[in-house]
Amino acid sequence: MSYFAVQYTYIDDARALDAERPHHRAYLSTLLGGSLVVSGPYVDSELPGALLIMRAGSADELEQLLDLDPFWTANLIAERSVEEWNPVLGSLSAD
Repeated sequence: MSYFAVQYTYIDDARALDAERPHHRAYLSTLLGGSLVVSGPYVDSELPGALLIMRAGSADELEQLLDLDPFWTANLIAERSVEEWNPVLGSLSAD
């Protein structure tokens, strides 16, 4: 299993995001202890968005899970990036 840094950039529609957020968080909660390591929104950013640290066998496998996120299915994510990440120091490192 590899780690991945996932970045979401949300659309500029606070009302739509607020309405869908409980479903989004409920879905991500189902991934805790499995694929989802940690997630949360950026603070005081010019563009609303979030960072998710996830684990999966491949980027394709991870994107299939992310495609089920209610924010994604409701078209509230303007941009999504998935990058394999190698933690070399800290609690997630292999050392």
